[in-house]
Amino acid sequence: MNKTAIILFNLGGPDCKAAIKPFLFNFFMDKNIIRLPYIFRFLLAKFIAVKRSRNEANTGYAALGYKSPLLENTIDQANALEKCLSIPSETEFKVFPCMRYWHPMAQEVVRDVKAFDPDFVVLLPLYPQYSTTTSRSSFEAWNAAAKCGGLDLPFSEIEAYPTQEGFIQASAQNIRGAYDTLLKEGHKNPRILLSAHGLPESIIKAGDPYQSHCEASAKAIIKATGIKEPDWVLCYQSRVGPQKWIGPDIVDEIDRAGKDQKAILVYPLAFVNEHIETLVEIEIEYRVLAKEKNVPAFKRVETVGTHPFFIEGLADLVREAMKQEKKSIIA
Repeated sequence: MNKTAIILFNLGGPDCKAAIKPFLFNFFMDKNIIRLPYIFRFLLAKFIAVKRSRNEANTGYAALGYKSPLLENTIDQANALEKCLSIPSETEFKVFPCMRYWHPMAQEVVRDVKAFDPDFVVLLPLYPQYSTTTSRSSFEAWNAAAKCGGLDLPFSEIEAYPTQEGFIQASAQNIRGAYDTLLKEGHKNPRILLSAHGLPESIIKAGDPYQSHCEASAKAIIKATGIKEPDWVLCYQSRVGPQKWIGPDIVDEIDRAGKDQKAILVYPLAFVNEHIETLVEIEIEYRVLAKEKNVPAFKRVETVGTHPFFIEGLADLVREAMKQEKKSIIA
């Protein structure tokens, strides 16, 4: 029986309070995140990690018990995908979660993959929309670890899937459920905020396709909801620092909704599992902001997680990737 390893890339997150600072350091040392020469990047990463670990340890991660749920949620997705691919199949599949900035990272996963001894490897980021800051960063880290670890096997990269049918249908179904609930509560034509993690405008101007991929996802998702004359907007969250970021910013959209007296639901279209940006930033911080801005009602829509449509969509991507040796594919 042939054996295929699927590497499921995700950001990663601290697994205890002591891990917050090194996790942040790893994040800001990524040359795809801070685009400075090594020595300046190192010094800045150390400074930010120390400063933000103090703040986030007492705010965001404290609300989660000083532990990110992202790895556990990714493992659930890996198990669901493995089960979906294996019935029925003449190939033995094994899915390996691989985190970018905290364990298990690429070097550890390479060792596990070598022990599995597959015939083929599929690289699958849990980022539907491609960005140099996420997908490319994960591919680069994996390729370096594979070379160092002597893992030389036929492989295929799934570069992006902003309009993949399973992802779109799972997103639309989750949104429609929350939307219908607001309607039953008496809120007419609630406003849908499709939120994605922001990026500095300079990264987009350098050729990163992330924003255009988010726009494609947003249009496809809204169409799939079947809502007549929907009131919706694509916006961006998590803006930090003095640089100009892509917009509109979700904070401004929440303020506008308050002025318009519109109930809102927020769907994080660039996140496929729950973590600090959804469970704290959206669920807690933006909910408080919405109340302060007199928004009539606020709902956070769950990410696609292990939704059957999404998992089957990932399985379809893997099956297609197995026909595309050493090629990147975009769905």
